[in-house]
Amino acid sequence: MNLEEYFQRIGFCGPFEKPDLATLTAIHKNNVMTIPFENLSIHCGEKIVLDLESIFNKIVRGCRGGWCMESNYLFAWVLKELGYDSVILGARVIIGLDGDSCAPESHLINMVTIDGKVYIADVGFGVSYQLWEPMELVSGKDHPQGAGVFRLIDQGEVWVFERTGRKPQILNPDFAQSSIVNKKQNQQIYCFSLVPREIDHFTDVNHTLQTDPMSLFTSKSISSLQTPTGFRALVGWTYSEVTFRPDEGVDLVDIRDIVDEEVETILWEKFNLKLMNKFSPKNNQMCYTL
Repeated sequence: MNLEEYFQRIGFCGPFEKPDLATLTAIHKNNVMTIPFENLSIHCGEKIVLDLESIFNKIVRGCRGGWCMESNYLFAWVLKELGYDSVILGARVIIGLDGDSCAPESHLINMVTIDGKVYIADVGFGVSYQLWEPMELVSGKDHPQGAGVFRLIDQGEVWVFERTGRKPQILNPDFAQSSIVNKKQNQQIYCFSLVPREIDHFTDVNHTLQTDPMSLFTSKSISSLQTPTGFRALVGWTYSEVTFRPDEGVDLVDIRDIVDEEVETILWEKFNLKLMNKFSPKNNQMCYTL
């Protein structure tokens, strides 16, 4: 494993002489624009393991994506290699749970300290919830980014990550009432404490999420990639391209269903993904929004 291979994978040419905010911001954005959030291994008969060398080989050398515990663990290694003062944190995803913080710590994020200021770096969430740049850990501070305005709210024992988005303008009338379209403009996404975690903390939940039939990730095959103007997503056989129009206060949502024969082409042309094993798309009934 070496940084040069990672930088080549994300198209980053530097400079990176010192661990400053500018470098962190640049590699964070390059990462989310080139490495998809995806759980396709589950639907290719592949096991997702939290072994750093295996993740590096998959994402960097194999030009794949990964889910949060892969992408953010790899990013944690990058941060350490560059000399950043960083730790791993565990977060509880609370979208659709009415703020219930009893969900398991199934999301891995990174906390980075630079010149006495603390930032949250998260390159592994996807769709409209994906940060393009790190966020300073200041309660209530607005962070305008691609998908809307993000905030971190200090609630005492936990911090809450939330987003104010825009109204979706759905271009395909067949999907006007689709549950996959995110119509909520204000959402709490996840909450987390500032207690540092080791990767072993995520071993059990990593196993559960890829084996439990009630898991979102066994129920749906998901691939998401950020673009300079929005993001793309393939959920089962439903392909979407979302274009952010902040000046107009809307997001343009171009969405359609594809057939089996198109899946391989879409994955390659839109996500730069070429799978080695047979892929079986899945989209069982379970709540998931773009």
